[in-house]
Amino acid sequence: MDIKNNILETIGNTPLIRLNKITKDFPCTVAAKVDYFNPGNSIKDRMALKMVEVAEQEGKLKPGGTIIEGTSGNTGMGLALAAVVKGYKCIFVTTDKQSKEKADILKAVGAEVIVCPTNVLPEDPKSYYSVAARLAKEVPNSMHMNQYDNLANRLAHYETTGPEIWKQTDGKITHLVCTAGTGGTITGTAMYLKEKNPDIKIWAVDVYGSLLTKYFKTGEIDMNEVHPYISEGFGEDFVPKNYDMSVIDEFVQVTDKDGAVMARRLAKEEGLFCGYSAGSCLQGLMQLKGSLKKDDLVVCILHDHGSRYVAKVYNDQWMMERGFLDVKTFKDVVSSRAKNRLVTVEPTHTVAEAVELMKKYDIDQVPVINGNGMIGSVSESGLFAKIFSNPELKNEKVSAVMEHPFPEVAYDTPLERLSSMITKENGAVLSKDEAGNYHILTKYDLIQSLTR
Repeated sequence: MDIKNNILETIGNTPLIRLNKITKDFPCTVAAKVDYFNPGNSIKDRMALKMVEVAEQEGKLKPGGTIIEGTSGNTGMGLALAAVVKGYKCIFVTTDKQSKEKADILKAVGAEVIVCPTNVLPEDPKSYYSVAARLAKEVPNSMHMNQYDNLANRLAHYETTGPEIWKQTDGKITHLVCTAGTGGTITGTAMYLKEKNPDIKIWAVDVYGSLLTKYFKTGEIDMNEVHPYISEGFGEDFVPKNYDMSVIDEFVQVTDKDGAVMARRLAKEEGLFCGYSAGSCLQGLMQLKGSLKKDDLVVCILHDHGSRYVAKVYNDQWMMERGFLDVKTFKDVVSSRAKNRLVTVEPTHTVAEAVELMKKYDIDQVPVINGNGMIGSVSESGLFAKIFSNPELKNEKVSAVMEHPFPEVAYDTPLERLSSMITKENGAVLSKDEAGNYHILTKYDLIQSLTR
């Protein structure tokens, strides 16, 4: 029988999966090392367990002790799994830019989570680096794992990730592409692969706002490079000790937007529901694909699962608020059509006058307006039903037959959302532009815009 003794025995041996659609125009094979198959849904399970094991061997982590770590979530999950099995407590310190889901998951496995501000220097007492170090001094029988400078981090990947990739590719791998954060994954894996074949190229993917790329190229720690970024799980504002830049051949930086968009493409086009860094990793490869040849075999490391980013990368509103999602909006439709003024009627107009306006301008929805703004609406279908049953209504005032006002929405509302607002009972929506002028969209406007 193949029965695991505990959850920790399921860490590692994750699949290598060929990419087919996104990389269809590449001259070579591109495969993804999909590490969300680990029990904690990320590659960090590997190093978390190794750090605990080494700490135990060195006598730094004692029975009943407390594990303290600064983590964006994934390392915390790996440490929490180890703590559950081995009987430790956990206190994790994270930043306010990380997704809420990550913190909730850590709490679900019994950890205490402390959230610190992102936009402070590492040495600031409020930074999550500083808070974690302080707690390690204050909490009895505790250990600060310090994944950044703990060399058990890269040792885990030297012992597991590198050998797995070598075996899975029959030693034919020519390029490894990996996002760069703590340095453990890329350095440890690269150290093993370079020992097997020094010609293997190691490409690190960084984010704008991180100082790692400039440090790699110049050896200079330039804090002018550092500024806030949205990407999660990689990039740094200091150089962790896990790095050995001599085993890395190239650094490339990607934007927050490109990484997020590519993550969504991985899900839709390859069926790989991955995290933010996975999209950034593949985007980095896209920017370097001109260096690839026919017989190359590229392996990209996809670190974690998309479930931790459903409120961010996989949330349309979050993406649109940051300008990451290119969608048509109310404003786009108005901008693409003739600049005609909005046709309205007043409540004191007769029904016959309203019908005449509809015929004149070839429209079927008209807002009713008075000095207080939009107070109602009339529609061709609604008027037809009423006049058919009572022809004398044509002489009545519009106020006697008008329906509810059309809903008003923001000028940048996506068309996808508008489509659910236009129904049989409600034939149009209104919005004000930057100058305060009203515009109207009907179902025909939407159909025309979406089919162009």
